[in-house]
Amino acid sequence: MASIFAKLPPPPPPLFVSKRQPLLGNLGKFLVSAIGESQGRVAVVAKATGESPESSTSLSIVKSVQNIWDKSEDRFALIGLGFAAVVALWASANLITAIDKLPLIPSALEFVGILFSSWFIYRYLLFKPDREELFGTINKSISDILGQ
Repeated sequence: MASIFAKLPPPPPPLFVSKRQPLLGNLGKFLVSAIGESQGRVAVVAKATGESPESSTSLSIVKSVQNIWDKSEDRFALIGLGFAAVVALWASANLITAIDKLPLIPSALEFVGILFSSWFIYRYLLFKPDREELFGTINKSISDILGQ
C-alpha cells in the first residue's frame, strides 16, 4: 500500500481575537462563533436564530396532538389505540418479511405491482383531463378527511 505525503502551507491567521466573538456577526439566520482554538485549528458552531418551516410544521402537529389529548374524555382508549397501532405496524412488517422469504411470491407481487402502476399511469396520469379528475378526487378526499 502506498502512502502520499504533502507539504501543506501554514494555516491562515486566526479569524477571532477572543474565543467568543462572532465571525462576521449575524449571517442572515445564523450566528457563527468560535468555541475554541488548539494548534491552529478552530471549532465553529452555527446556531439558527429564526424558525424554519419544518419546525413550525412539527410544532403544529405537536399542538394538534396535545389538543386531541386534552379534549379526550377516554384517555385509556387513546392509549390502547396507540398501542394497537404500534402492534399492527410491527405485525405487518413481520408479515411482509415472511412473504418476502417465500420463493415465488415476491416475483409475482412485483409483477402485479408493475401491472398496477402501468394501469394507474395510463388511467390517471397520461392525459390532462384524467389528471384533473385525479386531482379533484384527491382534493375531495382531503376535504372529507379534514371535515371541510
